[in-house]
Amino acid sequence: MSANKGWWVPTEGEDSVSEKLMRKTRESPLVPIGLGGCLVVAAYRIYRLKARGPTKMSIHLIHTRVAAQACAVGAILLGAVYTMYRDYTTKTAQDAGEK
Repeated sequence: MSANKGWWVPTEGEDSVSEKLMRKTRESPLVPIGLGGCLVVAAYRIYRLKARGPTKMSIHLIHTRVAAQACAVGAILLGAVYTMYRDYTTKTAQDAGEK
């Protein structure tokens, strides 16, 4: 069995992984913001692990998970509101232009 050493290299018509990531980030900029928020909250809560006091470890981890998920859901919510606003203003502008 010979291994194909170039399996990760995209063909000539395809984008590389970094180009795909940048394109997706431009199309939907709130996804990386939500992911970054999750990572920041998780890192902060792990950093504060020693200062949790008498709180049980399971409760601390549950609070960490909920805070990280709140960042992701907040980013999704902001993206949905922005998209609705943009679509509404575009339709309103088109309707005003037709009249």
